[in-house]
Amino acid sequence: MSANRHLGRIIALQTLYELELRLAGNDKDARVGQILQRNLSRYSAKLDDKAFLNDLAKGVQKNTAKLDKLIQPIAPDWPLSQIAVVDLCILRMAFYELTEMKGAPPKVVINEAVELAKSYGGENSSKFINGVLGTQLKGMDSSPKKSKVKKDQVKEKKKK
Repeated sequence: MSANRHLGRIIALQTLYELELRLAGNDKDARVGQILQRNLSRYSAKLDDKAFLNDLAKGVQKNTAKLDKLIQPIAPDWPLSQIAVVDLCILRMAFYELTEMKGAPPKVVINEAVELAKSYGGENSSKFINGVLGTQLKGMDSSPKKSKVKKDQVKEKKKK
């Protein structure tokens, strides 16, 4: 499952990165569903959890403005326009998983984001992403309204 989700995150990152670049270039025909299907067709034999990938890529695209509002206050020295596109896509994916999706424990989501940043980002991307997501996780843990992250952590501990 985890290797499958890792591949799913890579495909989602490729999809969202291409979408961002095409939209920045005023490509009016850029659609997340079409890009996702093309990218998915290359790996469909190796990927079992297509629903996870679909939910992640389309969810991030649909909630970009909401995710950006969550990211910006945590990285105030970095306006979104100054964050590398690949790093911003990784952050959006991780924030979406942390706030909207169920399944992976928060530390797994953060680790996956850091690994994606090491593979696809710049020299300092992994440190930047780890810092932003670590701050987000601390904020979620201390929020008065029991977040999804906190509930998932409790469930994981009970399983062990």
